[in-house]
Amino acid sequence: MANADGDLPVRGVQERFGVEICMRYENESYDEERALYGSHDIVVSGCSFDGPADGESALKECKDIVIEKCNFRLRYPLWHVQGAVIRNSVMTETCRAALWYDKNVEIFESSLGGIKALRECKDCTLTDCEIVSPEFGWKCSDISLKKCKLQSEYVFLETKKLYLDNVDMKGKYSFQYVEDALIENSILDTKDAFWHSKNITVRDSVVKGEYLAWYSENLHLIRCKVIGTQPLCYAKGLVLEECEMIDTDLAFEYSDVKADICSHIISVKNPVSGYVKAKSIGEIILDEHQKAGASCVITCEENA
Repeated sequence: MANADGDLPVRGVQERFGVEICMRYENESYDEERALYGSHDIVVSGCSFDGPADGESALKECKDIVIEKCNFRLRYPLWHVQGAVIRNSVMTETCRAALWYDKNVEIFESSLGGIKALRECKDCTLTDCEIVSPEFGWKCSDISLKKCKLQSEYVFLETKKLYLDNVDMKGKYSFQYVEDALIENSILDTKDAFWHSKNITVRDSVVKGEYLAWYSENLHLIRCKVIGTQPLCYAKGLVLEECEMIDTDLAFEYSDVKADICSHIISVKNPVSGYVKAKSIGEIILDEHQKAGASCVITCEENA
């Protein structure tokens, strides 16, 4: 344990939180319960949180801290933290639920594991991180991911104010009940994404997966590539601009939609209102199950 020096992460915390970092814990190993509980204005560098005592909650209730080059293997290390910069660190699968109820956290070039790595956190930014967490990012707000790789089966449930840029994501039931999100330059390989979501904009991205965005409100896709069966049904306020649709059949069923599609669509079924313009459409299905008063206008360039 020594006085902190003025390296970049420390200065970053000083500038952001207006505090003076005064103590450093360096190259130590901790396995006891609540090892550094309630600490503030500290740097934790090169430390390992692992050992036979199997203690939980190592940095719970800490404030204004820097964590760099640390390895976390014990459960629940960072709960109720207010103000942190985390860099070049690893949170393994055995952490289970590493970051809960935290505010004002920045994470750089780190690895996050565990089934529930981030939950009910506010104002958190992750940059150049690798994340493998089946239930990542539930019930958070003001969350940003930039240049991250994310693998999560059930990601961002009920999160609000979300920003993703250059994120490579693989998942299943993604972005359900999410509100107020902007996603750019990303690859989303998922299924059942954006169900019941509200006020989402996706730009210059690939969205791959079946049953995309059912029951969504105000989803806006701009210059996106949409891949998968039965997308964009039961949607309200749906807008697609300059989008490409691949392997998409039975699209837009019972949706209010304004779609400008620069590719072929396999089939469109019973949209309710608005319009669908496409390069070509293999089949337009307007059957006995069409909603009364349906008024959607469907046009194809090849038939113009």
